[in-house]
Amino acid sequence: MTDNILRRLPAEWELQSAVQFTLPHPDTDWGPMLDQVMPCFVECIQAVSRFESVLVVCHDETWARQWLRELPQNRLRLVEAPSNDTWARDHGGITIFENGQALLWDFVFNGWGLKFAANFDNLITGTLHQAGVFGTTAIRHGGLALEGGALESDGCGTLMTTAACMLSPNRNPHLTEQEIEQALKERFGLERVLWLRHGYLAGDDTDSHIDTLARFCDPKTIAYVQCTDATDEHYEALQQMEAELQAFRTLDGDPYRLVPLPWPEACFANDGHRLPATYANFLIVNGAVLVPIYNTKQDKYAIEILATCFPGKAIIGINCRALIEQHGSLHCISMQYPEGVVV
Repeated sequence: MTDNILRRLPAEWELQSAVQFTLPHPDTDWGPMLDQVMPCFVECIQAVSRFESVLVVCHDETWARQWLRELPQNRLRLVEAPSNDTWARDHGGITIFENGQALLWDFVFNGWGLKFAANFDNLITGTLHQAGVFGTTAIRHGGLALEGGALESDGCGTLMTTAACMLSPNRNPHLTEQEIEQALKERFGLERVLWLRHGYLAGDDTDSHIDTLARFCDPKTIAYVQCTDATDEHYEALQQMEAELQAFRTLDGDPYRLVPLPWPEACFANDGHRLPATYANFLIVNGAVLVPIYNTKQDKYAIEILATCFPGKAIIGINCRALIEQHGSLHCISMQYPEGVVV
């Protein structure tokens, strides 16, 4: 990066213009359970629309409006585009500020390391730009296979991510860890990258996205999933992750304020495999935090804990039990755009 270009990756809690959702449709993996999962999408969109605009990518606008007919229409922007799936966090554009002006990086989305088809999803950000959704905001190809769920920014030059995801062999195999870190610093104007090398969720398809494990709540606070059950398969890995977080320091050299989130009781699919339920997959919007809940006894405590991390914000629980059937949750289906990006 040349010396006269100043870049910054904003934090999620900064003022937003809109949040994107990409709706399920019959040709996605949601097809057999569309009626079960669509109410969750509608509830999420309705909650966001109380605070800001919502950008909805859909396969058929008439069909989508039927589901969204009770929502404030002046807060909805619907755009038709083909899609493989619904994980807007990972196929959405990633906003930075370059010399104070918004810029969208359109990175490659390759289905979390070639696990799933993503040919349509990979084109959505470009389609939205061509449709005028992003106004005059510049858009550039990021030149990397990279998903938004892998990135956690404090807005001040620190990025937190996981080695399991960023260094997976089917994303950017031509780059070393040092080269990937340098590429992240250059594209996002970072001072440093904090790498988590431990921690996972059974049933997760993303190779341990950071947004399932640990999240910045402010530049000095990290909320993270904690497992204290020594009989649980995650215990050792999450204990090691907790130790890594305890060793992290802020840019000022201080330990982070670490806020452990409760470990939800295990959720299982009908075929018996474990589903990746996590309270770390919350979404911060203007004036509120949307928290995924799963019909478990830990739900209430998770909401109470996150309320201490976001004083002054409404804390809204959203039943995401249906979402984890396809191995993602609330943050995974959404992508926020800072103020001035979506017009």
